[in-house]
Amino acid sequence: MDAIIQCFDKSLQCFDSFLEGIFKEGMFAQKTGRMGKRVCISNSSLNCYGTRILTEGVNIEQYKRNPVVLYMHTRGEVIGVMKDIKVEEDSITGEPWFDEITELSKHCKLQWDAGTLKMVSGRFDILSISEESKYLLPGQTRPSVIKSKLMEVSVVDIGGNDDAIVLTKGEKTIELAAGEDNETLPLLKNNQKEIEEMNYKAIALKLGLPETASEQDVLNSIGILLGFKTANETLKTEKATLQGEIDSLKLSGITLMVDEAIKAGKVTQDKKEHFITLGKNMGAEGLKLTLDAIPAAVKPLTLINSGTGGTGTAVTAGDWKKLSEVPADKVMELRTNERETYMKLYKAEYGVDCPGY
Repeated sequence: MDAIIQCFDKSLQCFDSFLEGIFKEGMFAQKTGRMGKRVCISNSSLNCYGTRILTEGVNIEQYKRNPVVLYMHTRGEVIGVMKDIKVEEDSITGEPWFDEITELSKHCKLQWDAGTLKMVSGRFDILSISEESKYLLPGQTRPSVIKSKLMEVSVVDIGGNDDAIVLTKGEKTIELAAGEDNETLPLLKNNQKEIEEMNYKAIALKLGLPETASEQDVLNSIGILLGFKTANETLKTEKATLQGEIDSLKLSGITLMVDEAIKAGKVTQDKKEHFITLGKNMGAEGLKLTLDAIPAAVKPLTLINSGTGGTGTAVTAGDWKKLSEVPADKVMELRTNERETYMKLYKAEYGVDCPGY
């Protein structure tokens, strides 16, 4: 019986040691923060508000003195504390620890350990903002928060949504919505719009309108100018068509004058293109004056030999067989106006072709 009692006592001692070990393990985890997982509380990236909180300007000293962790930024729902808070490069990080006193804290810890909940966000009190370009990123729509104070950190269900970051000014929570202005954190001025307005004024002045001209005034002036442009293009087309017709008529008249001059023996056929080109350059009137100054040819067939020759025998023009039969006063006229006849008579007279002239 004594042996049984001794065995039972030893079992109790072992059980007490087991419980003590569990208790010590739990306390060790509390003290070391082993229950937590290091998380990013904030960084300088662009957030869902269209702004960003510069890490270098965040004051975390006050929060480190009372590092409570809430659930979804709800006052009164404290589920633990944030341990080992520090700034790492451009991020503020820490390790959440759940006290497991309330059912909410126990529930959150279970989900945290399981990985269901795994994000936190901070509540920041805005102290100073800036619109300077050196603080802005592409796509940013609001000024950057260059100085702020971390007030609390919460475990959140969805990071990056409108509840993932809370901004305050004093005790007042700042409510922001896309595209809506806010007195504390206003929308950035649209520089492109300002440039467009400046260009608009320049356009108005260029149109001869005052820089205060309305949009409708500018559009009306542009409409008038476009009408003038269309009318001008139409006139250019009509002018080109008429000019073509006029040039065609002029060419026909010039060609007709040259043909008449050829018939009259004033110019030869091989010079036709030369006189047509001359007419194009100097005009129909100038060509007419030139052709009128050239005497018409008198054909030998119409001439009657008025000379007495050696025997006084008259030879009609149509009967000339050689050059010596042509009256002396008609030779030059024949040579000038009846070239082919002159050359034929010359060859008959001398037996060789007449040199070209």
